Amino acid sequence: MSFDFDLFVIGAGSGGVRAARMAASHGAKVAIAEEYRFGGTCVIRGCVPKKLFVYAARFDGAFQDAAGFGWDVGDVSFNWQKLVAAKDKEISRLSDIYLKNLTNSGVTSFSERAEITGPNEIKLVSSGQTITAKTILIAVGGAPYKPEIEGAELGITSNEAFDLETLPASITVIGGGYIAVEFASIFNGLGVDTALAYRGPEVLRGFDMDVRTGLTEALGTRGIDVRLSVSPTKIERQGDGYLLHLDDGSVLETGLVMFATGRVPHTSGLGLDTVGVTMGQNGKVIVDEYSKTSADGIYAVGDVTDRVNLTPIAIREGAAFVETVFNNNPTAVDHSLIPTAVFSEPEIGTLGLSEDEALSKYGEIDVYKSQFNPMKNAVSDRVEKTLMKLIVETKGQRVVGCHILGPDAGEIIQALGIAVVMGATKADFDKTVALHPSAAEELVTMRDKSYSRTA
Repeated sequence: MSFDFDLFVIGAGSGGVRAARMAASHGAKVAIAEEYRFGGTCVIRGCVPKKLFVYAARFDGAFQDAAGFGWDVGDVSFNWQKLVAAKDKEISRLSDIYLKNLTNSGVTSFSERAEITGPNEIKLVSSGQTITAKTILIAVGGAPYKPEIEGAELGITSNEAFDLETLPASITVIGGGYIAVEFASIFNGLGVDTALAYRGPEVLRGFDMDVRTGLTEALGTRGIDVRLSVSPTKIERQGDGYLLHLDDGSVLETGLVMFATGRVPHTSGLGLDTVGVTMGQNGKVIVDEYSKTSADGIYAVGDVTDRVNLTPIAIREGAAFVETVFNNNPTAVDHSLIPTAVFSEPEIGTLGLSEDEALSKYGEIDVYKSQFNPMKNAVSDRVEKTLMKLIVETKGQRVVGCHILGPDAGEIIQALGIAVVMGATKADFDKTVALHPSAAEELVTMRDKSYSRTA
């Protein structure tokens, strides 16, 4: 049977674009469809605009700290519209590059929604065109989730947060994950009276407990009203703002409510049920280690599979899919030991297992931990400790977890990840010469273990 294309990719985010370009480089005839803008969540509504906003929010702290170093900064002001315009310019530039790179790779691009209408068959919704393909790759990512409470439609999500017409005087962020703590830090840094409400006892479920408690304390110190073990029950308008009702009986008056309550795979209406693709309860596409679905000829990568929802992982999965299907080299992605950063204030960098996870897996662990006041704070008078923590499995002395809370944590954890992925032991860390003066030198000068644990 002949097909219009060897590969049709639905979704032009990081994973889909990587797969499309690589498949084309192997001689495949490839097409890709994107219903919104080329670049996907990361470029358009995620990593890139978020990091730009993080940079913007950090200037407030820098201005405050400057006085301790002899600088008289004087009066400063912030223009929200100018930041949004600068962000729009940058993401438009990047989106154009994504489309240009696809074109230069020989990939046919469609700027409209695509849906699966049968085995090896895709329909372009706007034009009504039907296309056939030997292989279909689902790479549509995820979408923000709002809890089903009264007045939920009055709240925004991260999608809308990047394009607000004006900056509110106050905001309440609902949630306790990456997006919640990052946006709470952003709005707080931009001068917005910020509250954070989360249903759990500590933010960042799944992270090491010392990092979780340390960040909660730091958020409070920076002026964020952190409410834990509470859930929203209703939002109602009040004047120019809103009343947010919580299940502990309290009511918050706020200028805006932002939901950061997780994301769900963007599979609704995609037509996967017409071809027998098995999906999970939240709509995720179930795949094997090679990203193959339950239907022949259909694969899925990235957030739509809800494995590890990170841009670099989507890219790796897209590349592994191409190696498997178009280069006769079956390749699976290792989803362990992934360096991760949370761009909160203070920042988090983490790699490997938390203390509790390591204890459960290995039965016996050694923990090395250091908390200290960074040199910069000594002069700026800021009171906020940096945390560095190594988890070591006792028997082989391999470092199996590293957790950092403090400035530049993300930059540090990326380099550290190389050593840990290579199987570095605590002795390897110890024999590495410290770079002085730096915060990162603590990672190689922690000679005395803080404690050991046995399951």
